[in-house]
Amino acid sequence: MGVKVYDHGGARCGWVNPADALYTAYHDEEWGAPEYDPRALWEKLVLDGFQAGLAWITILRKREAFRAAFAGFDPEVVARFGEADRARLMGDTGIVRSGAKIDAAIRGARVWLDMRDRGEDFSAFLWDFVEGRPIQNRWEAIGQVPAQTPVAAEMAKALKAKGFNFCGPVIVYAFMQAVGMVNDHVTGCFRHAEVAAMARPHA
Repeated sequence: MGVKVYDHGGARCGWVNPADALYTAYHDEEWGAPEYDPRALWEKLVLDGFQAGLAWITILRKREAFRAAFAGFDPEVVARFGEADRARLMGDTGIVRSGAKIDAAIRGARVWLDMRDRGEDFSAFLWDFVEGRPIQNRWEAIGQVPAQTPVAAEMAKALKAKGFNFCGPVIVYAFMQAVGMVNDHVTGCFRHAEVAAMARPHA
């Protein structure tokens, strides 16, 4: 099944390859849109962890294989993964076969469940770092967009304290951008205004 390409008649952020339909659709429909679902946020954090040292397009092309390999990123299931599952994942050519990253994903599922069981909502925990509302930046050029921020460093430190891995400040800032905690579409991109209009306080 092909990826539908939308012609909005407007400019996009400079990091998008307009010849790549998958990347274009990701930018036009997902990147920067506020995400509040705790499971979906965990999935994106895991995928950003797998991205470490790689280009995001590599992970994006493997995303469906990752979802199949990790049981739809259901923390209840992933938390129960044992040695046989780890061996299966290490042999899965559809994903990034890094033992450390696979272990981090399994550990992260267990931490996520522990937080939930103690009454701590993963979404509320993350969104609290931006006071529950997306930060609206107004960068004019891609070169102005930072690789990390003090807020990202604070979130990374808190995630590591919880027991999550592969969540340094650069990875966390990429995560914040992707899930709409910051609006880092450049002002000339047609999605800047669309994403800004989606902003609302986290319930």
